[in-house]
Parts: sequence; C-alpha cells; structure tokens
Amino acid sequence: MANTMARSFLQVAATEEVASPLRVVQIEGLVILKIIKHCKEFSPALVTGQLLGLDVGSVLEVTNCFPFPIREEDEEIEADGANYQLEMMRCLREVNVDNNTVGWYQSTLLGSFQTVELIETFMNYQENIRRCVCIIYDPSRSNQGVLALKALKLSDSFMELYRNNNFTGEKLREKNLSWVDIFEEIPIKVSNSALISAFMTELEADTPVTQCDYDRLQLSTGPYMERNLEFLIECMDDLSIEQQKFQFYYRNLSRQQAQQQAWLQKRRVENMARKTAGEDPLPEEDPTNPIFKTIPEPSRLDSFLITNQISNYCNQINGGCWTELQQIVLDESIA
Repeated sequence: MANTMARSFLQVAATEEVASPLRVVQIEGLVILKIIKHCKEFSPALVTGQLLGLDVGSVLEVTNCFPFPIREEDEEIEADGANYQLEMMRCLREVNVDNNTVGWYQSTLLGSFQTVELIETFMNYQENIRRCVCIIYDPSRSNQGVLALKALKLSDSFMELYRNNNFTGEKLREKNLSWVDIFEEIPIKVSNSALISAFMTELEADTPVTQCDYDRLQLSTGPYMERNLEFLIECMDDLSIEQQKFQFYYRNLSRQQAQQQAWLQKRRVENMARKTAGEDPLPEEDPTNPIFKTIPEPSRLDSFLITNQISNYCNQINGGCWTELQQIVLDESIA
C-alpha cells in the first residue's frame, strides 16, 4: 500500500513538472469593466494595474484587478508603489478575495505597446510567476466600435534568446525565430457568474427598437487614420535607421575581411622567404593585430520590434479603411 502511495505521489509530481500550455485567458466581466474604466479615465496618459486570479491547467482565470498609482521616475515613489501593491494584496487576502498575481494590464495608444520596456516587465514577472499574461487595452481604437482588448505573452524561444542577450542573425536562424514570434496572443474568454447573467437578462428591454441610430453611419475615422499614418511613418524612419546600422556593420565586416586576406597573403609570402632562408615560419594569425578584432554585430531586437509595430499599424489602417468603406456603401444605399 505504501509503495502504491509513493508511486502515485511521484506520478503527480512528474505531471506537475510538465505544465500544459496556456490556451485561453478567462476574464470576469467585472474585471474588464474595471480595466476599461481605469484606462479611459486617464486617457491619453498610459496606466497599468495588477491582475489577480488562478492558474488552472491550460486556463488562466483572471478574477480581480486593481490599478497602480501613477508615479514619476523616482526611486522613493517607486518604492511607495511596491508597498501599495503589497498592501492591496494583503487587504484582498483578508476579505478572502483571490490575491494570486497572474500578470498585469496596461493601456496603449493606437497599439504602440511593442517596446523593450514591455519585454523587460515580462522577464521580471517570469522570475517569480511561471505563467503570466499582459492585458493590453487601447481606448483610442475602442472608440471606433471595436473592443481593443488582447492578452499577450512572450514565446519560450524568444525568452531563451533574451536571457542570453544574443540576437545575432546566426542565432535567429538557428532558432528559426522571426519578428512575428516575439509575442503570442492568447484567446480571451469573458466569463460571468449565473447571478450576473440573470441580472443582465432582466435589464434587457422587452420592447423592440423604435428609433434608428444614425450616429453609427458617421464617417468619423479621419483623425484615427491620420494618427495611425503618422505613427507608421515614424516607425518607417526608425526602421530605416536600424537598416543603416546593419549596412554600416556589413561594410566594416567586408573591409576587415579584405584586410585580413591581404595581411594573410603577405604573411604567407614572408613565410616562404623565411623557409627558403632556413628560418622558422611566423604564425598566420596575430591576435594583437587590430584587423583580427571581432566587430560586434548589432542586435536585431529593435528592428524586430519596429517591424512588429509596423505590421500592427498596417492591420489597424486596413481594418479602419474596410469599416469606412462599408459605411460609405451603406450610406449610398440609404440615400
């Protein structure tokens, strides 16, 4: 009987070590309302907050959240923010509310969230939490009639490269990692309790709609599209600067290789003369020579993030144009 119990415990421990992949983020409807309220109140300023919940198998349940205070870049204020988080979690624990950290949420402006700061925050969370997500909410895009809410996590292959701080072309080809493999978007499932669902059902009006909502036909996406195009142009300029860095690196590399070949050819001729004179040949490599010093390759992380951001802006422009085209066709049919 003891052996059976020991085997069962060992089997349980083995199954816990192999964690199932995260497939869905289940968020309470009240949590989404809290996130939207917090982000819209301080828009266009960017805000963040803590996500609380449970990690159950392949589902990450988000059952509560609370906002972080807006602070400036100061160590004392940052320490006060950390104390605020601990105090909030202690208060939630005292009233029997889920106080397990499962990630954080943050607002963004026109989807411009793919930055090095976001990656560093992910890595800091990953040190203490096995699985965590970041909920991104975009108030400016939500004003266009779309709930711009997405759950993101870093891919395992990218985290491995980031820990080693090695984003050279050789390593990226070895890991088969491209700019689309940095973040993984996890599907979001909105969950409500039976009591809330029943209450929402009672709030629904029984009478049919008698008044048309013509505001939905207004073509008001001009400022939204203009801002997207402005951000897209800025990203294209940043990408051009990154490409110039790589062009400069490859020019220096080819120049160094030509110098090395010329030096090697000269040394071989010298060694042939020394061999004819009965002298020992000189080594064909000289580590003290500056031409044999390795030229560091620029990191491709910034170019990957910029390319990812450009793709995001293009998708938003594409979606906005399609929505506006539908409204124009509908206006023409009504007229």
